[in-house]
Amino acid sequence: MNRIYIILLFLFFVSSVNLFAQKDKDTPRNGEGIHSFLKRNKRNADDHYDLFRQLNKGKFGKKNSLLKGVSYTLPSLSDKKKTIDNSSTNTQSGKTRTYKLFGKDYEKYTVKSNKLKGACFYLSSGHGGPDPGAVGKIDGYEVHEDEYAYDITLRLARALMEEGATVHMIIQDAVDGIRDDRYLANSNRETCMGEAIPLNQVKRLRQRSNKINSLARRSKEKYKRAIFIHVDSRSQNKQLDVFFYHAKNSTAGKKLATRMRQTFSEHYDKHQPTRGFTGTVTPRSLYMLDNTSPVGIYAELGNIQNSFDQRRFLDPNNRQALANWMCRGFIKDYESWKKGN
Repeated sequence: MNRIYIILLFLFFVSSVNLFAQKDKDTPRNGEGIHSFLKRNKRNADDHYDLFRQLNKGKFGKKNSLLKGVSYTLPSLSDKKKTIDNSSTNTQSGKTRTYKLFGKDYEKYTVKSNKLKGACFYLSSGHGGPDPGAVGKIDGYEVHEDEYAYDITLRLARALMEEGATVHMIIQDAVDGIRDDRYLANSNRETCMGEAIPLNQVKRLRQRSNKINSLARRSKEKYKRAIFIHVDSRSQNKQLDVFFYHAKNSTAGKKLATRMRQTFSEHYDKHQPTRGFTGTVTPRSLYMLDNTSPVGIYAELGNIQNSFDQRRFLDPNNRQALANWMCRGFIKDYESWKKGN
């Protein structure tokens, strides 16, 4: 009798395992892609996309399309994608921290203050991977927008971390840290936090906005700001000061962009009092501003074709000054936000 009971219990256990296993499989409906398939099965595409592809390797059509009639294994709801985040969240003043993305010469930094404690930033340099962005020629060198925007973004990240902020670098290069060269070597190694960057512009921007929104949903901080750093390309004789865009209907974005402009103007008045500052603040309907949940601004750092603007980002000291001034603009905005302004 005991033997029969054990056999029945074993059969029940096996059937239960099979039942649960069946719940982790599904067949796609007509026209479904991976994202919509995961969404219908209550999986977050940001967390489960790569896991899903690994579990079903060899079962996809062209461009990772789902095949009709094929049963696909679904990632467990408890599984989360291992994202290359490397964000800085330690805000204890006086502590020395290490952040590998800054490179061997700059990876160690010290938290100098808690001015930005409780603030979270999402930093995205323009272009990258297969897309170099604007291209200029200087002294026989071909210079790419993505390299200079990335270097300045790294410097900004470091400055923010030194003030106690939580920082997420959205575009990353595992080799290039902060560089003090005048002419930055070009590459296509950049990733979106470990994921290959698509060449298609809409897919590229969607990848970045999805990443920022996913991180923002998990961030505990109430003050969340994003900045998208670019270098413009105009005719050679068009000299530009740094200018800023904000989303059309974003009051907080307009305040942030205006405070950034004010900060830059103050520093130009201090260091070049006879020059003046003509940078502008403008509302724009741009994909990243319209499709990311944190308040965001675009910073256009100048014209890559203009010889005067080129000095702004070719000199590493100037790149550091740009980062420092943007950091101070964020501090000003954060302090005003805490006061309810």
